[in-house]
Amino acid sequence: MTTKQNPPYTFIDLFSGAGGFSLGFVKEGFQDLLAIENDEEAAATYSQNFSSSQVIINDIRKVHSLEILEKIPATPDVIIASPPCEPFTAANPRRHKKPWARFFEDPQGDLIFHTIRLIGDLSPKFFVVENVLPMVDGEGKNILKEEFSKIGFSKIHFNFISAEKHGNPSARNRLFITNIHLELQKKRRVSVEDVLFDLPSPSLPNEIHNHSYVHFTHQVKDKAYKVKKGQAAVYFRGAVSEKKQWIKLDEKTISPTIMGKSRFIHPSEDRALTPREHARLMTYPDTFEFIGSISSVYNQIGESVPPIISQSIAKKIKIKLDD
Repeated sequence: MTTKQNPPYTFIDLFSGAGGFSLGFVKEGFQDLLAIENDEEAAATYSQNFSSSQVIINDIRKVHSLEILEKIPATPDVIIASPPCEPFTAANPRRHKKPWARFFEDPQGDLIFHTIRLIGDLSPKFFVVENVLPMVDGEGKNILKEEFSKIGFSKIHFNFISAEKHGNPSARNRLFITNIHLELQKKRRVSVEDVLFDLPSPSLPNEIHNHSYVHFTHQVKDKAYKVKKGQAAVYFRGAVSEKKQWIKLDEKTISPTIMGKSRFIHPSEDRALTPREHARLMTYPDTFEFIGSISSVYNQIGESVPPIISQSIAKKIKIKLDD
């Protein structure tokens, strides 16, 4: 006698990027129905790695919920989303000083409202929206509470997750707005050498995707060879403090936060980290192939939710769906 298998739980991914957020859910057994992504190269990466999913390449402002429903068999169990963080991140030197202005005056600030619009229209059982912590500065939290209450979610949870406490080899403090409380299992700290030092030299022929030698930029090539571990070749002004670029990694500890524009120096070789090395520091498997120009690939990786974190979140949501 055969046991009837229940169909997998489903999700759609808004602002999917390369697919780090989706990958964790797929690993946990969810079915990816559809992704929305405005960047063509990131969308190509998503299609390459999630062949069963449909991808809408468009500005989410122009996407109607009916268009989504026409493309999927049923309302998804979960909606995940990572709206651009530029209006809110402290790394943006042009960030508006007043929190409300980041939502209502920044050209990208309204994207969170379109995220909420689609969540309201599609009514998933659960949703997870990822962004940077400053999104809830000042009146930000109340703005979000009010918008979610308009679509029927009177209680939402602001979950603050430090990825490095849960097995990610790079620091990453992020906000996850959901309709459930998330408490992820802590894991041992993973260092740079744990994930990088078994890779072959990118100067040699290899079959590892996105692992080719990358030259230093003209701006830093004369400085890079002199930088000590933990220090940087370039410093620039952020919204509230000085930021570092081209940091030489220390193999005995975790990597600093990887952002879209981040570039790093290898801890034991005088060279730039390859995109594959960035990807490993964000827990992407080597089988995950990134498509696009090298700057686009770096950006796709840095703008991701680490798959190890998204899988832990998916595990929690799956337990709730099973109840």
